[in-house]
Amino acid sequence: MSEYNFKKIEEDWQQYWRENSMYKVNEDTTKPKYFVLDMFPYPSGAGLHVGHPLGYIASDIYARYKRLKGFNVLHPMGYDSFGLPAEQYAIQTGQHPAITTETNINRYREQLDKIGFSFDWSREVRTSDPKFYKWTQWIFIQLFNSWYNTETDKSEPIETLIAKFEKGEIPAPPDGFPKQSTDTWNNLGEKVQQEILMLYRNAYLSETYVNWCPSLGTVLANDEVKDGVSERGGHPVERKLMMQWSMRISAYAERLLNDLQQLDWPEPLKDSQTNWIGKSKGSSLKFELETAIDGEDEKHIEVFTTRPDTVFGVSFLTLAPEHDWAEKLATDEHKDAVKEYIYYAKNRSERERQAEVKNITGQFTGSYIIHPFTGKQIPIWIGDYVLAGYGTGAVMGVPAHDSRDHAFATHFGLDIIQVITAPEGHDIIKESYDAKLGKCINSDFLNGFDVKDSIIKAIEEIEKRGLGKGKINYRLRDAIFGRQRYWGEPIPIYYKDGIPYVLDEKELPLILPEVDKYLPTESGEPPLARAAGWQYETTTMPGWAGSSWYMFRYMDPHNTGEFASKESMKYWQQVDLYIGGSEHATGHLLYVRFWTKFLYDMGFVPVNEPAKKLINQGMIQGWSS
Repeated sequence: MSEYNFKKIEEDWQQYWRENSMYKVNEDTTKPKYFVLDMFPYPSGAGLHVGHPLGYIASDIYARYKRLKGFNVLHPMGYDSFGLPAEQYAIQTGQHPAITTETNINRYREQLDKIGFSFDWSREVRTSDPKFYKWTQWIFIQLFNSWYNTETDKSEPIETLIAKFEKGEIPAPPDGFPKQSTDTWNNLGEKVQQEILMLYRNAYLSETYVNWCPSLGTVLANDEVKDGVSERGGHPVERKLMMQWSMRISAYAERLLNDLQQLDWPEPLKDSQTNWIGKSKGSSLKFELETAIDGEDEKHIEVFTTRPDTVFGVSFLTLAPEHDWAEKLATDEHKDAVKEYIYYAKNRSERERQAEVKNITGQFTGSYIIHPFTGKQIPIWIGDYVLAGYGTGAVMGVPAHDSRDHAFATHFGLDIIQVITAPEGHDIIKESYDAKLGKCINSDFLNGFDVKDSIIKAIEEIEKRGLGKGKINYRLRDAIFGRQRYWGEPIPIYYKDGIPYVLDEKELPLILPEVDKYLPTESGEPPLARAAGWQYETTTMPGWAGSSWYMFRYMDPHNTGEFASKESMKYWQQVDLYIGGSEHATGHLLYVRFWTKFLYDMGFVPVNEPAKKLINQGMIQGWSS
């Protein structure tokens, strides 16, 4: 009896599959289609780790099953090949990241072939390939040349906004909108016009706080920072104010939230996105400063609150350390302490500041605001549990109704004003009781209302007195897009008189240039500033840029005229089964939904969600009970 040589049999069949292109697929309208996709890997030097085949094996089994059931199955694979590890290796050794990446990809391919997956390798994509990132740059140009029209609830070409300005209309003017009347749009001058348009563009340049990692010499996204250090390498991260490219994902907050309901995705993952988007209803409310700030026209601090009915329980106001007035409000007595605290607090990561409940920190400014209803003097504090990007960067402290406010008030010995409920147990606001001072404070127009009605009544009263207005707020902030590093997609922007302009589409791809070193310049500019004759933007795109649309390129990967033909996308539509890690819930999976919705608005793709069904393959070392 001859030995069953499984190794030889496997090698023979794999060779047969390759020679006969067994898994190559084309559009076949006689069969139902099925698109099975794995989150493509970053090709690190170590090769595949056990977590890769954990998901790939599952998807491959299902792809084979669907083929046997008569489906035309698209099951591709590629590489998320831009990123920091190759660049760090280049910095250490001087070897070009492209060489390292190519070596790693060859290793990955060898390992994947040995496992015997049924991938259609004719459709392979690499995000670092100019033939691929040409279209990533093209999408950036579309984002730059568009805005989100809240009236139509979708993105539109920037020309439709200009047409409104020419008619004297100002659609939902954002913060920073100049006071000039837009009925003289054509007389404003190009520089002012471009500054106004930048306030609306979906891809825009602005001064914003970022996670700056000095050791890596780049900005990191929130999901790339953990406990105040970089996820890769464990290097310290500090908060820094920089001019930075961002993506206006916040405009899509409501749609990203509502459309989760149509997706067959794991509930915990959908919960993560829901919480990250953080929708809340409430009211803005202005508190007048007791003493005006020199050089500032505005004499109020505005807050956003989901419980305006608790306004009579306010005993302090807290500003984020990044708030424009945080240092300006410091009196002479507290100026040094405020400066020291702001420096400390701003360099803590947002995750750390939000998660930390035991290490309570804060600093009194010495200034006060006036309670809009009682006229009472209220102290202004700075606290790092308040984030500049959420709401207005200021919160009214109501320690009897909020656990963070309560911990802050208890720690610093501030007043705690409690709401008394009715004896029957119904949550009725009759009066407020100042536990520290031992006196009752009448809640005026809120007497006798239950919580639901008192919120409505409070908003009505706030609006009637001109103190604010009811509004919906989201925790989701715009996505920082630029990275101060070399190994990434060049941003197709050039500057003229300090104004950014996008390249003509015919000039794409803007190829990554050669540099002498992969470090920032001696003056602190990004590595691209080292390139001889480089006249374009020196920051590069983040790692999530290419992964935010790559599934559409698989549908038509060799098309040189567009990122995918209408015919191919009409056939394949979207991913039917997507397999990948739950750790991407608030990073890649949110960004790819955002880009898909944008491309849908602009008429470039036929679907507004990238994947119908998603499965998380689980954690190799995860615990279950």
